Amino acid sequence: MQKNELHRGRLIDHIGLAVEDFPACRRFYEAVFGALNIPIGGSSEDDLWVDELFISSLDSAAVQGRPTGRHHLAFQAASRAMVDEFYSAGMANGGSDNGPPGERAYHPGYYAAFLIDPAGNNIEAVYHGEANRSAASVTITF
Repeated sequence: MQKNELHRGRLIDHIGLAVEDFPACRRFYEAVFGALNIPIGGSSEDDLWVDELFISSLDSAAVQGRPTGRHHLAFQAASRAMVDEFYSAGMANGGSDNGPPGERAYHPGYYAAFLIDPAGNNIEAVYHGEANRSAASVTITF
């Protein structure tokens, strides 16, 4: 029998979203990351960052006043309950339904929920099921 394996490396260095309604997006992302137990890295009047995701107002010097289009971002959750909490927190903080929590046919055990954030982006939280990780995270030292 063939073994199912996924490899996730450092394909993406960072992602930036330029949004028109920054206060609404700040509220949404602070809520969903709280539900996923992911700490906010920092924030300013025009920017919010979490790990390698940067969300900026159109007034931020980083984005030069141009909003991003619709994107799909998927965040890993540590359990099905965490996916459920992500969905509830997002719905209560400006998100709209794009697929309630449930199993998907992508692979056995794929449990996810999808929300549209206040800027129109498709945001997913996924729990891939019971699995062993070789490492919880990667540390890069310069």
